[in-house]
Amino acid sequence: MGNAEIREPKQKRSIEKKRRIVEAGFKLFCEKGYYNTNTAEIAKEAGVSTGIVYNYFTDKKDIFLDAIRQYTDGLTKPMYAMMKEIHTPIDLTNLIHQLIAMFVKSHYITKSAHEEMMAMAHSDEAVREYFCEFEMNTAKKVVELMEGVGITPSNPNEKVHIAMGMIENLCHEIVYHQHDYMNYDTMTEEVVRAVVLMMSNES
Repeated sequence: MGNAEIREPKQKRSIEKKRRIVEAGFKLFCEKGYYNTNTAEIAKEAGVSTGIVYNYFTDKKDIFLDAIRQYTDGLTKPMYAMMKEIHTPIDLTNLIHQLIAMFVKSHYITKSAHEEMMAMAHSDEAVREYFCEFEMNTAKKVVELMEGVGITPSNPNEKVHIAMGMIENLCHEIVYHQHDYMNYDTMTEEVVRAVVLMMSNES
């Protein structure tokens, strides 16, 4: 059982220890799966004692959720940075192509991590709730960034949510499913066309 008094590290050395624990957990969760990894293994991988782990985390689930936060931050921060650099006139087609390329690349790099997290999202309430909240917050942020550069379609929240689902499904098709009968260049163009149509100010 973990320590009830969980500490938030303030000093550089403590922050570094917590970071190592999360990275070690992330690595082992990807390699062995969540249910085949225990806290003692994470501590060993991070080079700390099990007691140190419980200074910063309640249990293995706590480490997993922190790893998910870092993973999702790694996905969204580059997207937000790209959108902040948009200049007028806006080439929506090129922008969506760039975003899709970015997400496909990130899915390839973190393939095992993504698979484990999606499996957990289907079986664990806390992980499922995190991803639901993540989707909501991401959609809100994207709408805010769009408004800042003058992309103001009707029903923006709904359209961004639909667009995110289409792009996520496309990434899954390209990286995971890889159906032989599917032309993914054609599918990408169809997704881009549909998203651009939805996001155009005239729609």
